[in-house]
Amino acid sequence: MSDTTENAARAGDEGIESYRESVAAVRELLGGRRVYAYILTFGCQQNEADSEKLAGMAEQMGYTLCDEPDIASLIVVNTCAVREHAEKKALSVIGQFKHCKRRNPGTVIAVCGCMVSQRHRAEELKERYPYVDLSFGTSDLRLFPSLLLERLKGGRRSFTLPPDRPPVPEYMPARRALNYRAWVSIMYGCDNYCSYCIVPYVRGRERSRSPEAVEAEVRGLVESGCLDITLLGQNVNSYGRGCGFGCDFPGLISRLSRIPGDHLLRFMTSHPKDATRELADVMASSGHVARQFHLPAQSGSDRVLSAMNRGYTADEYIGKVSYIREKLPGCVLTSDIMVGFPGETEEDFAATLELMRTVRFDMVYSFIYSPRGGTPAASMPDQVPEDVKGDRMRRLLELQTSISAQINEGLEGRTMRVLCCGPSRTDAGMLECRTEGWKQVLVPAGSLEEGRYADVEITGTGAFTLRGTPADGK
Repeated sequence: MSDTTENAARAGDEGIESYRESVAAVRELLGGRRVYAYILTFGCQQNEADSEKLAGMAEQMGYTLCDEPDIASLIVVNTCAVREHAEKKALSVIGQFKHCKRRNPGTVIAVCGCMVSQRHRAEELKERYPYVDLSFGTSDLRLFPSLLLERLKGGRRSFTLPPDRPPVPEYMPARRALNYRAWVSIMYGCDNYCSYCIVPYVRGRERSRSPEAVEAEVRGLVESGCLDITLLGQNVNSYGRGCGFGCDFPGLISRLSRIPGDHLLRFMTSHPKDATRELADVMASSGHVARQFHLPAQSGSDRVLSAMNRGYTADEYIGKVSYIREKLPGCVLTSDIMVGFPGETEEDFAATLELMRTVRFDMVYSFIYSPRGGTPAASMPDQVPEDVKGDRMRRLLELQTSISAQINEGLEGRTMRVLCCGPSRTDAGMLECRTEGWKQVLVPAGSLEEGRYADVEITGTGAFTLRGTPADGK
């Protein structure tokens, strides 16, 4: 196999039989020995879902998953490319793994994900990280066993780039991190090309899974006892577009809502330009869809939204929110807001704050804009100075903290159904639970069982965390 970067289109038609042959061949090479695989994930929920597939394939090939890279014979780094900082952090960690290779030259180091879907990063790995054995992009997860097999057989290092129209394979297993929560990808890629975003360039054009395949996966999860299922896509609202399924996203939600069981469905991310009234109507009529809606606004300035290529105005956004709240009373509404987009004036930023006051989000995930190479916004004039971005971010956070605290104050004394999710990572002796709207509730450890629903009385509130006790007083 060539040591040069090459296009992975050569393997685009590789199907289930080839996949199974590669998996079986790796198992044979391992010879039943106990060998370990370590998988490190950077990035979003989609990357987490991809890593579950990587873990499933590793186990299928005969590896035992571990939490320590020092004992691993296979190290996989699943990377993110949303921000330059994320790439630099991943590269720094990859650089540390050369010590693992030095101790055990037989260790295979693989890098995958969004970062290495870019040609310059794949080339950089090949030239500057000689201890990295192979890389493959987000649309080439199915090639993992075949690429690994060739390297284990003594083949040269490989650095693949994604094909123009990758397939949507259904045969890759997934090893779920939890048995009561799951990510389910319903589509891949993005066609929106927001001017600041690298995703369409690293995850490719939109491809949707068939509704039959999605339903089969969700039904299997519910039947196995899964309680909380998140449907994933860069823009779930464009699910099925151009695929000839005869099923759009509201249709898919309606179909999945008919699966019996005690479970909740949620989804992300939803693009405002494609969020329809029909979707809110379907959510309102279903007993299985969480009253939670993540609807990224990004800005309250129409001029900035146009420069971002978002496809809606602030008034259109507010109109969609009003309908959602009309049909879904009590719905938890969250959003993404970007501060300091090129050319953003104080007037533009004031419009964003006004949008926040009008909508009153339960929570906002806020970001300071940083130029992303390969996107149109990176070369736009009038880049906002860093000190101005920092000041605007401070003011935005102050406003949102106040709004979140006021909203949560109204929950004190209420009894709410929560999903018990495990020990808190920040508060010792507390169990982290989540409401239907995914608000965090901390209760004393030992009072409730992880992986179960429970009723909790809210005894204290803050901007970002609620506190409670079991409603039965135990």
